[in-house]
Amino acid sequence: MADSRSILITGCSSGIGYAAAQGLRARGWRVFASCRKEEDCVRLRAEGFESPRLDYADEACMAAALSEVLAATGGTLDALFNNGAFACPGAVEDLPTGAMREVFETNLFGLHGLTRAVIPVMRAQGHGRILQCSSVLGLVPAPWRGAYVASKYALEGLTDVLRIEMRDTPLHIVLIEPGPITSRIRANSVPHFERWIDWQASPRVQQYRDRLLPRLYAPPKTDRFELPPSAVTRVLIRALEAPRPRPRYYVTVPTYIAGAMRRLLSTRVSDWLTARAQ
Repeated sequence: MADSRSILITGCSSGIGYAAAQGLRARGWRVFASCRKEEDCVRLRAEGFESPRLDYADEACMAAALSEVLAATGGTLDALFNNGAFACPGAVEDLPTGAMREVFETNLFGLHGLTRAVIPVMRAQGHGRILQCSSVLGLVPAPWRGAYVASKYALEGLTDVLRIEMRDTPLHIVLIEPGPITSRIRANSVPHFERWIDWQASPRVQQYRDRLLPRLYAPPKTDRFELPPSAVTRVLIRALEAPRPRPRYYVTVPTYIAGAMRRLLSTRVSDWLTARAQ
């Protein structure tokens, strides 16, 4: 059991973040379960969580949230789990640069800003763990997900460099790489798709009708190999509580398959398999 160790988790309104907040609180961690929307924070506070509002795309909001956490702990923080992210589906040729900027503002730039703000706290206290929630799509690509894939590829690279640079410090930097996990990310992506993607004017209009729209608008169904968010929580606990955590942790069978594909297959073969799976 952990004793009064503190962790800040982003993206706790549902899915992976919410399950992580519940699971770690049950193990005795002091959990700061942040959300982007105040109404979600209010709901979590009613459940007994300390829940600062934290929006990666709002630097002032992010700074205020971290200040609130540090004021509550007396200036310390044992762990940070960067989990918040969103997607804007659509073919790359139809994806406006503005949509890419918005995805990167949250999925990479905001996450990076919070990470930088936390590092001095952890240096001063002499320990700390920073865990980044990447994805199987940080290892292999998938059609219709160009913005999300690009942000996760970038997160993988940034985190790998940070891990190497932090070798001379007492900080541990860890990548968590889930595959299909039950969450609201697909439903939450619909407003971004509708705002940014003019699919009816696309040369791929029929592909949108046949492939992407049914996935976005049909009633949700469980994908093959999909696991509940608690599967990520179990791995997160190992990464947080192991004396010497691994640099990366895979979650779900597809992530293990993707890792093997990167090591063993040529790009042509990998592309062929990925295209057939869609």
